[in-house]
Amino acid sequence: MRIAFLLNNAYAIGGTTRTTFNLAASLAERHDVRLVSVFRHRAAPLLGAPPEVPLTALVDRRQGTADMADPRTRQPGVHFPAGDSRASLYHRLAEQRIIDWLAETDADAVISTRTGLNVLLARFGPRDALRIGQEHLTHDTHPHRLRRELQRWYPHLDALVTMTRADARAHRTGLRLPYEMIEAIPNSVPATTLPPADCTAKVVVAAGRLTRVKRYHMLIEAFARISAQRPDWTLRIYGGGPEKDRLAADIDRRDLHDRVRLMGAVTPLDPEWANGSIAAVTSAQESFGMTITEAMRCGLPVVSTDCPHGPREIIRDGVDGLLVPRDDVHAYSAALLRLMDDQQLRTRMGAAARERVASAFAPQDAARRYDELLTALRARRSSLPSDAPGLREGPRLLGAAALYRATGALLAHGALRRLRRTPLGARVGAKRRHVQWSFALLAAVATLVFLAAVMT
Repeated sequence: MRIAFLLNNAYAIGGTTRTTFNLAASLAERHDVRLVSVFRHRAAPLLGAPPEVPLTALVDRRQGTADMADPRTRQPGVHFPAGDSRASLYHRLAEQRIIDWLAETDADAVISTRTGLNVLLARFGPRDALRIGQEHLTHDTHPHRLRRELQRWYPHLDALVTMTRADARAHRTGLRLPYEMIEAIPNSVPATTLPPADCTAKVVVAAGRLTRVKRYHMLIEAFARISAQRPDWTLRIYGGGPEKDRLAADIDRRDLHDRVRLMGAVTPLDPEWANGSIAAVTSAQESFGMTITEAMRCGLPVVSTDCPHGPREIIRDGVDGLLVPRDDVHAYSAALLRLMDDQQLRTRMGAAARERVASAFAPQDAARRYDELLTALRARRSSLPSDAPGLREGPRLLGAAALYRATGALLAHGALRRLRRTPLGARVGAKRRHVQWSFALLAAVATLVFLAAVMT
């Protein structure tokens, strides 16, 4: 098959870029795979795209390029959903380049890797190609206005792939999508060529964007609580982001500048993981947890908050890492202290972590599951009569029906509440109640007619 991956920016550092490169390289062993990046801001990808997979960009954002002189870059887009956090980047030029590419591509399957791009794929994707959207965020983190757009457009996709089983359930329930439309396929990580960590270094390692959701302030506080008891241990935090100055101030306030270090963004990270003995994750929310699997493949046990979705589907608590309640700083400090004080436990858990990643998150396994998904979708399409609705019509109509049912239920609920609030007595007769019910019924019919027009 000819498979095309559509990314936001393949030239930047990010978990989505890393896992897409891993998957593309594995699928390229059996298929014709290509990478398409909406944006390009530098000469070569920072993470190093797989050499056997062609990479093209639709919009060149480097200074002095013709694209940056195009007046459409100063016109806001009209199709990319406003609820996506990258919406401000998607001007008219970017939208038009995406729409043109979707119209011209000869791919048998297009896999988009961002929520907003999933919407564009659903709306403008080639009808003859399989349209598969990947959700690298989670349903619960999407703002309400974005969920409304997803409920409208996602039924036009052939399939939606989430990173965890928990998020698959959330999308089925929250967006009322058919069960068979959503598949949970976790991210993958290739094996490292470095020897595993021996877990003797007295170093705790954390890595990721310095943002509020990662809650490095909680990690610093948890480490500070036990730093006096274990003065020979240090904490290294790798990554850049908007929270850098605030975290640096927190470290200085606690007088830990010689024990807790902000190391900046480093690529690749494998040597840094291998030089540590414990990996630390304190996120409030994770869509998957790429840093968890990357640390585990280097032989580190991970202490992670038990936040929704990702960590609990990767870490086996007490076997290859420790899970602690999401907001319990005391429990997190205790978990760190437990591993700091037991080198044999660190070594045993680190070995189990390495085996866990090799057996459950190998790129070949992810590629096999995508192969199975693509094969099933093609078989389902070929089994339809030539005059039958397209493959995505079934999910689309089911999604519309679910939307109608939900709207009808809300209207009925509102009408009933209104009637309950109406005082029953001699002054309120049957005529008034009849008028109220008539208005409620007319509103319901008008809404459903409007929704039918929109969905078609």
